[in-house]
Amino acid sequence: MFKRVLVANRGEIACRVIRGCREMGCETVAVYSEPDVHALHVKLADYSVQLGSAAPAESYLNQQRIIAAAIEKKADAVHPGYGFLAENAGFAEAIASAGLAWIGPPPKAIKSMGLKIEARETAKQAGAPIIPGYEATDESDHAFADAAKQIGYPVMVKASAGGGGKGMRIVSQPDKLAAALAAARRESKGAFGDATVYLEKYLEKPRHIEIQILGDQHGQMVHLGERECSVQRRHQKVIEETPSTAVSAKTRAAMGESAVAIAKQVGYVGAGTVEFMMDQEGYYYFLEMNTRLQVEHPVTELVYGIDLVHWQLRIAAGEKLTLKQSRIKPRGHSIECRICAEDPAAGFLPQVGTVEVHSPPSSPGVRLDTMLYPGWEVGADYDPLLGKLVVWAENRKAAVKRMAHALEDYRILGLTTNLPFLLDVITHPAFGAGQTHTGFITEHMPAWSMPQAELPAKLAGALTINQRVPVAITTSGSTAVQSTPWQTLGSWSNS
Repeated sequence: MFKRVLVANRGEIACRVIRGCREMGCETVAVYSEPDVHALHVKLADYSVQLGSAAPAESYLNQQRIIAAAIEKKADAVHPGYGFLAENAGFAEAIASAGLAWIGPPPKAIKSMGLKIEARETAKQAGAPIIPGYEATDESDHAFADAAKQIGYPVMVKASAGGGGKGMRIVSQPDKLAAALAAARRESKGAFGDATVYLEKYLEKPRHIEIQILGDQHGQMVHLGERECSVQRRHQKVIEETPSTAVSAKTRAAMGESAVAIAKQVGYVGAGTVEFMMDQEGYYYFLEMNTRLQVEHPVTELVYGIDLVHWQLRIAAGEKLTLKQSRIKPRGHSIECRICAEDPAAGFLPQVGTVEVHSPPSSPGVRLDTMLYPGWEVGADYDPLLGKLVVWAENRKAAVKRMAHALEDYRILGLTTNLPFLLDVITHPAFGAGQTHTGFITEHMPAWSMPQAELPAKLAGALTINQRVPVAITTSGSTAVQSTPWQTLGSWSNS
């Protein structure tokens, strides 16, 4: 096992990886930008190095500075987390050239799956079903128009590079196609430096289903079932769960076999996710592959009892997989809610502020991966994701109920978050019935607003007189923040 690992990321994922490394006996090195000097991941790590200013290009995307930090602190491996440089094949190559271990897939696999057009071709070769589409051999608008007519409207224009919903446009009529192509190309060029787009048939009310895979350096590979990530806003995931209410044991096995075949096609090593879309008839189609750890990995860990960060470290260190596919079985149900600094009532506009009180739920079956603590100042420099609230229960009905209680008990004061919105989604009858699809929020909450009875009239007095104060405990150079709830706020869940 590695002696010391540099975590090339920030926020909740850096905290998650640092804790995983500690459990495996590895020391850790945190890197940080100027505004992150007091961030929780810096406090948790054994060593830390400042990279530069707030601008990602000067800090978390500064490959040379990160590699220099790893060498300076005598790290022998680098874990990229997710986002930033996690799917950058050039960075993976540079890590290896510096004599460091890369805790991720081979650069060739990252390249192969990084461009969606190439990934679709890989899936074809692996025998996996793909959504009918057009990969632009002729990039003229006329060629796209002919292809769209043959595919059948509605169609989706998609960027070949990148992700996160950028460079995507749904087109329902032929006369809207040219404008959609121009807009998608412009957005893709600006976001990813690549204007290449392609067409796919737009599926009505599909489910977003993904398969977690693990592969070692010795040719062994397994899948850990599916996660459903259908509840989204602007093509970005909000709530994830496993198992999916739409996936039978037979379909799970078939999708798992497809995912493993695709991953083997590119010589994949480590943890990765193969994503599919499932139509209303239950047919599934390859979408893309994420060559990294996913934000939603905790639901898989809770249902399958397998620590994915531990296995990332073990695989990168050359160990063989000891997991057998026949013995990997789901147990119970897990749901994850992404906690974000954003205002759902204002179009999910990112928010800033100082965390005055942070009191998370602490009941059995509840897990929180976060970077928050009282006094932490959330700025506008990075993604608004603050953490993930995750629950496990013996079945879905119990998990939904447990998540609702956990959201009601979670208190974040001083900063607007999406907690009240998430509670409304979780307690919506359609979610309870498992009737989820990628248009769930648009269909059921097109104009969500804050419930009027959220804020008690005497909140300020209650906090002043009766609150139980969060305590920061310092041990061996790191700060563990523990917050306890108070009686006076009742069921108030506003952020």
